[in-house]
Amino acid sequence: MTKSIIPAKLNKTKDKLVLLDQTLLPEKEKYLELDQREDIWEAIKNLRVRGAPAIGIAAAFGLYVCLNQYQTDSVSELRKELKEISNYLATSRPTAVNLFWALKRMEKRFEAEASADKSVKAIKEALLEESNNILKEDQKMDQAIGEHALKLLKPGMGLLTHCNAGGLATSGYGTAEAPMYLGFDRGYDFKIYADETRPLLQGSRLTAFELNKAGLDVTVITDNMAAQVMKEGKIDAVLVGSDRIAANGDAANKIGTLGVAILAKEYQIPVYFLAPTSTIDLQTKTGADIEIELRDGEEIRNGFGRRTAPHSVKVYNPAFDVTPASYITAIITEKGIIKPPFKKGIKGLF
Repeated sequence: MTKSIIPAKLNKTKDKLVLLDQTLLPEKEKYLELDQREDIWEAIKNLRVRGAPAIGIAAAFGLYVCLNQYQTDSVSELRKELKEISNYLATSRPTAVNLFWALKRMEKRFEAEASADKSVKAIKEALLEESNNILKEDQKMDQAIGEHALKLLKPGMGLLTHCNAGGLATSGYGTAEAPMYLGFDRGYDFKIYADETRPLLQGSRLTAFELNKAGLDVTVITDNMAAQVMKEGKIDAVLVGSDRIAANGDAANKIGTLGVAILAKEYQIPVYFLAPTSTIDLQTKTGADIEIELRDGEEIRNGFGRRTAPHSVKVYNPAFDVTPASYITAIITEKGIIKPPFKKGIKGLF
């Protein structure tokens, strides 16, 4: 089976969080070894690690690494330190629900161990175990998501994807790209089109990089070419990931996804959102409740180190948009396929 890159993991010998610096791809593959909370926060904030599942994994290992350095024999002091680090890391990316999910899961494990009167050493060991569990579970989720998605796809299909929801965004085969990898291994001969995904080009820099490296048939198009390739009949399905799915099925993903979904509906092309159940936030009732991260205008005014707009011009730079449930054909999770009405299906899933 095709192997993918693991973007976030732990170097246990050095007790450091290891991240593939995705801001340098596709030109350079460089791994960062981090053990300071400020550096981990910066890596998440500035997209050195990105993709909701990978962010969650990085946050879990990052929390463990920082907490493991803290020298104390007091569980209450360790708890205070954990809360401080967790709250700090949570400020890095407000839209990615997996970040908060992973941090809360680590806090819950801490409290379970503390309630059992475990020592500080034992609690730290338990947090390491929980971090590894999050990683291993994500890898299994990717496989399951891919298997479910393949039930909706046929050999020879043309697939359009936006942003990067592959191995670089998770710890295994990705979410939206999982059926692409599995289909490749099984001779499905998919023709994959990757939106460039402006302004940071995750589609051309990351999706095209990893799919091409694995030998899949992938073609890069700019975002404003999606309508044309759909009109030409090259696209049979749209597969994207998600950073947060509301209880009613509205889904947030990288900016530009909404436009793709609107176009797909015009051309009667199914739109599938693929994500682990940890991305579904039952506390978020609708997409209107999802906080959209606004990023620095220099990403557009000075894209990749070159002046691309006047220095003084105003820039509006939302990192995500929300696709209403009415534009989504199905939500595919590791537990199965959810079809409209999504509110009922999501509730039943949990």
